Amino acid sequence: MDSITHQLAEFAVHLKSDDIPSNVRDRAKDLILDTVGIAIRARHDTASTDAMLAALSRLQMTEGSSHVIGDEKTYPAAVAALINGSCAHSLDFDDTHAAGSLHSSAPIVPAALAAAEIVAADGAATLAAIIAGYEVQIRLSLALVPSDHYNRGYHPTATCGAFGAAVAAGRLLGLDVDQMRSAFGIALSQSSGSMKFLEEGAWTKRSQVGHAAYNGLLAATLAAENYQGPVDAFDGKWSFLTAYAPSPDAALAVDGLGSVWQTMELAVKPYPSCRYSHAAMDALQQLKAEHGLTEGDVQHVEIGLPQTGLNIIGQPIAQKHKPVTIVDGQFSMPFLAAVILRTGNLGWDDYDSQLSDPVTLALTAKVDCIQDPKAEAEYPANMAGIARVTTSSGVYEAMVVVPKGEPDNFLTEDELIAKFDGLTAPYLSKSRRDALLDALLNLEKRASIGEVLSLTCPDLKALQMAGED
Repeated sequence: MDSITHQLAEFAVHLKSDDIPSNVRDRAKDLILDTVGIAIRARHDTASTDAMLAALSRLQMTEGSSHVIGDEKTYPAAVAALINGSCAHSLDFDDTHAAGSLHSSAPIVPAALAAAEIVAADGAATLAAIIAGYEVQIRLSLALVPSDHYNRGYHPTATCGAFGAAVAAGRLLGLDVDQMRSAFGIALSQSSGSMKFLEEGAWTKRSQVGHAAYNGLLAATLAAENYQGPVDAFDGKWSFLTAYAPSPDAALAVDGLGSVWQTMELAVKPYPSCRYSHAAMDALQQLKAEHGLTEGDVQHVEIGLPQTGLNIIGQPIAQKHKPVTIVDGQFSMPFLAAVILRTGNLGWDDYDSQLSDPVTLALTAKVDCIQDPKAEAEYPANMAGIARVTTSSGVYEAMVVVPKGEPDNFLTEDELIAKFDGLTAPYLSKSRRDALLDALLNLEKRASIGEVLSLTCPDLKALQMAGED
């Protein structure tokens, strides 16, 4: 039996575009569209992006020919991957895999785009590379057992993302199987990502995903030049699986490889917050609509979550009751519940207004979170959530097993486009948005990734002429 590392390398190198089912290719294009829309907004509307660009300028790392999504300037390829990966994850609005408990596109798509520009790859090759990256990254997280990996303090989007990024970039750079194994070994030395950001709402959650894109591209490029990495990154003593989790199930890293497409299990978020919060937010929306609830009616709210979700968005409850930064808000179930009860929805722009709103913060203090056995029974297949709202007229309860955006409850094409338009409208005119939308949804027909990415540049003059600013 070939090693786990060899099997993953064989898959990564030899997967053919024609072997990928059409529905998988279509889903990947939806995910890429979603990622680009998020990155455009984050390039312009997050303080963390401004700080990162200033640091890169000081380090003299800003001169190159690769595109950053939403930026008129071009950068070195690896730096473009870093910025794009960070931006794609900066809103916490990017796609998720429930069982793998991670985000896939944010580290993988940027590495693939940068590699595609290096070698002038076309859209079809880039699309296949991204899908290969998804399949490897997700399986590695499943093999680690995500809750165990989290409990050691790791962020699986970043740790596993470095390997998915190496696959996507390595395919486009033309690695053979031995070189891909070296790329995995090199990425092993760079795989990192800490959950420490949760304690104080730090920006490192964003940048460590960007570094996963950067490191995956770097690992693949070093391997392409025959730099030697350990050949069995996922096997034996000190391997990724044994070092990063206490009881990995290595067989899951290759289970169904090439026949079961984990890409189809990726979900698109309707809200820019931790995915573990979404089922409960959907349940609160349902209760609000059914019973006409307002913040004045609410005496107490109890949110039921699986333990892994509770650890991330519900504990310690005293901290979750007092969010200060946007990251705090994104990972505070009490705050997110309060916003839904007040407004009926949550968009990126709501953080600025709601985090300083005394009524919202007072409502936040009325929300408690528990481990709920019914939600736990659904995990990890589903990130279920339960909402119980106590009012003067009674207690209302709703449970959502499959939150909006999951594969079995996926966004419609109109909803995907509405999310994309909402994110990009401040920076792209309608004609530019339509052109970019067409390019991304027909990516396999595009000869130049650079030309596609050039459509992400703001066209503010057109916006001003149309009166859309």
